[in-house]
Amino acid sequence: MYTAAVITVSDRSFRGERADESGPSVAQLLSGLGYDVVHRDVVPDEQDRIASAIKKAADQLDIALIVTTGGTGIAPRDVTPEATASVCTRLIPGIPETMRMRGLQYTERAMLSRGIAGIRAHSLIINLPGSPKAAKENFSSVSGALEHALVMLREKPMDCASLEK
Repeated sequence: MYTAAVITVSDRSFRGERADESGPSVAQLLSGLGYDVVHRDVVPDEQDRIASAIKKAADQLDIALIVTTGGTGIAPRDVTPEATASVCTRLIPGIPETMRMRGLQYTERAMLSRGIAGIRAHSLIINLPGSPKAAKENFSSVSGALEHALVMLREKPMDCASLEK
């Protein structure tokens, strides 16, 4: 079982003007898939606050899978991808490419998503849309490959020399 964090990016939820529906929905999905959701946060649509929340989850809490929800569209305050890119050491373009491709089966608006995925230390970070329905659909489209990704990030690689014996 791997640990997970869910970071909701929403000005209105942060200010208490709207209930966070996406964060709990994503957390429930992750729990159902066997992840131990050990951290949840709600931050405003501010690049430095989003980046800080991701860094805390990766660096201080050492969480294996960090999922953001919200801020991936094209509105002026949608800066989650920029915040994520600023803290990642490597990007994984296949994850968001797959989410957008599969999302087009549900809506042509999927092509407007700018979410990214990447790595910071031993943490995998994935941006999901803010809609609970879209977040679930996007995550479900890539969840099957994530165990292998987390094994590669979190486990010690096998010593190839020992295989030659």
